[in-house]
Formats: sequence, structure tokens, C-alpha cells
Amino acid sequence: MLLLMCAQIYENWQKLAYHSGCCNIISPHIFNGFYLPLKPGALQCKASLPSALNSVRFTSIVYRIDPTVTHSLANLGEFGLISRIADRVSAPESVITGIGDDAAVTAISPGMQLLTSTDMLLEDVHFRRAWHDPYRLGRKSLAVSISDIAAMGGIPCWALLSLAIPSMLPLDFIDDFMRGFLEMAAEKRVALIGGDTCSSRTGLTVSVTIMGEQHPDRIVRRSGAMPDDDIWVTGTLGDAALGLKLLESGFGSAQPLDSIHSSGNTGAINSSLPSRSSLSGVGGRDYLFSRLLDPVPRVSAALALAEAGLATAMIDVSDGILADYGHIAEQSGVGGCIRLDCLPLSESFCRQTESLPIFPFHLALSGGEDYELCFTADSSNREKVVDCLKKCGIAVTRVGIVTRFSGVTAVNPDGSRYVAQKEGFNHFK
Repeated sequence: MLLLMCAQIYENWQKLAYHSGCCNIISPHIFNGFYLPLKPGALQCKASLPSALNSVRFTSIVYRIDPTVTHSLANLGEFGLISRIADRVSAPESVITGIGDDAAVTAISPGMQLLTSTDMLLEDVHFRRAWHDPYRLGRKSLAVSISDIAAMGGIPCWALLSLAIPSMLPLDFIDDFMRGFLEMAAEKRVALIGGDTCSSRTGLTVSVTIMGEQHPDRIVRRSGAMPDDDIWVTGTLGDAALGLKLLESGFGSAQPLDSIHSSGNTGAINSSLPSRSSLSGVGGRDYLFSRLLDPVPRVSAALALAEAGLATAMIDVSDGILADYGHIAEQSGVGGCIRLDCLPLSESFCRQTESLPIFPFHLALSGGEDYELCFTADSSNREKVVDCLKKCGIAVTRVGIVTRFSGVTAVNPDGSRYVAQKEGFNHFK
């Protein structure tokens, strides 16, 4: 009977130990010093057992600090893990009730509308633990969601994080993951306000729901592109896709990367590309890997474009510019033409691909995970667009034009039509 009662105490008081983090049941007669597996730090439930051994009564609930107790993920428990995470979270004024209640309560700014998006990252689908250290995985998990809010010109504000965790995953992995996640949150002024945890019988699953706000007239949708608008993109394209190919090939080798050669009609190598060191050189690869493993959402650029009213339509490049601009074209009822010789390519990309017999335009067009902004703007605002993003310290390149007829085409440097093997990443193809 006593064991059953202790089990019930465990279940009930573990939930109430959410914020405090430590629940101790002390029964001086039988279970003196029995500790529930929560992190050290506070709630102690003291129970005494009469000599009759027929009842348990609480004598006190007190707070206690015991820094000597350590835990693994297995004996920390779900609520102990949540408490461990909550201890690291700070809440801005917009968070009225954060982690620890049945739901979070937030206050949206007057006159603004709420933007909400969700993303899921699955082990061996979106990432591999052999390549992706937990710190950068935490950063990326939030960054890709922030990018969705940025793509609509929104101000990212709050996030919910849900984790399905393999039982044997080291606690240090979760600690480092959360360190990266919360650092990204601090950089972009996003508050973690709740989420969920559960066990996983397969790999790690990360689900993030992001919420932001913006004035209604500054929200930029995919549906506003007009014929003869310019097509623009921030930063460079193809770096993450090339970084992935290098990782798949064993972090790169002295041999040509035949695996990234596309058999499609790619046209000749752009002769204007600068000559760089050979593929065997280490220089440049770290940049490509960082673009894949630790992307930076273009929040400041998106807000600048939205506030200036320059972007007529916008999207973040997660599946490749060919596919993602295609979403703008579809929603806007227009088409588009993208020029391959205008695609912005990094020095590292050019350096690592110069030895290939055919230039891998498909990585820049369809590789995905760039998390740059693709947007359209009236052609009369070209100088304003450049000046606007120059103030943010972000490069921007005009890569094509919006057309009146449906369909998105790409044109080789020699003027011929580029035939893509695929438009971009698609989970079900």
C-alpha cells in the first residue's frame, strides 16, 4: 500500500514541481531520503509514517536546494526535463503566462495581427546526428521557423517547442540543443513560451511553432507579384546544398564530386566565374557547412522591405528558388523567368565546384535550405531596393522578371532554356 501511495504522490507532485524542479518524499520509518528523479532545486514533499503503518500524512511542503544531485535523461523524467528547460528561459513583457501552465498567455501589440507558422525536423530526413552537432541543431530548429515569419515581413515574437526524444539520447545532447535554441531566440528576440515532450521509439523529432506580429498593411504575402516586377534574392544560393553533398561524400575529397553532376541539360560552365583553388583544399568548406547547419534567418532585411513597402510578394528559399518562386507565381497568377548567369554564388561555392565538367546550377536553383528571401518588386524601385538592404548589410541580386503567362522558366548563360530534373525538394516525391 505504501508503495502505491508513494507512486501516486510521485505522479501528482511531479507535476506541481514544474518550476521548482525537485520533489523529495521523506518517510523516516521506511523510505527515509527517497528522492523523486527531478533536478535539484526546490519542492520537497515531506511525509511521515505513523507506527501503525496504515497511513501516510504530509507534514510539510518546503523548498530545498541540493546541488549535489545529478541526473540522466532517463531518471530526470518528462517534467524534470521541462523544468530544466524552463529554468533557462526568460520572458519579456509580452508574455503574461509562460512555461508551466496549461497554455501560454501573450499580449499582441495594439493594431497588429498575429502570424503563426510551424515546422518539423525529423532525424535522418532533415538532419543526421552524425553531421549535426546539438548546439547548431538547436539554432537551426528555431531559425527555419523564424524565417517563415520573416518571409511575410513579420516580427518574430514567441515560439513553442515540442521534442520527441529517443530514450537513450544523452542529457548533454538536450542541454546543448537548448543552449543553441535559446541563443537563437535571444538573437532574434523570440520568447520560448511552452511546448511538449515525449519519448520516441525511432529518431529525434523537433517541432517548432512560431508566432509573430505585424501591422496589417506591412504583411507581405506570396500573392502580390505583378507582371514586369523584378525577381530578387538576398545573399547567395546553393551553399547549403553543396555543403550537404560534401558531407555525403565524406566531407569532400581530392576527387571530383561526380555525385553532384547533373545529367540534365545544364549548359556550359559560366566562363565569367572566377578561378579558385582545387576541391582538395579545406578553405571554404566550413562556410558551406555553416550555411547548411546554422542558417541565419533574414529578419532585418524582411522588416526593412516590409516597412518600406518595396516587396510586392515574398517567400523564404527553403526548397530552392525555382520551386519557391514557383509558389509566388502560382499564388499571384503569374509566371517568371530566372537567369542562371544572374544567380548569386558565393566564393566558396565557386571554389569547390570549379573542377566539375558541368557547372552545378541545379544546386543553386533546386538545392534548398538557403533560407534567403526571394521577393518581387516594381522595376521602378531597383535603386530603392538595393539601398534599403545595403543599410541592413545584406547583399541582394536581381535574378529575373515576373511574366504574364503561367509557368517558371530558367535560362542558361548562352540563352538556351535550362531543363531542370526537379524544381526543388518535395517530401513526397
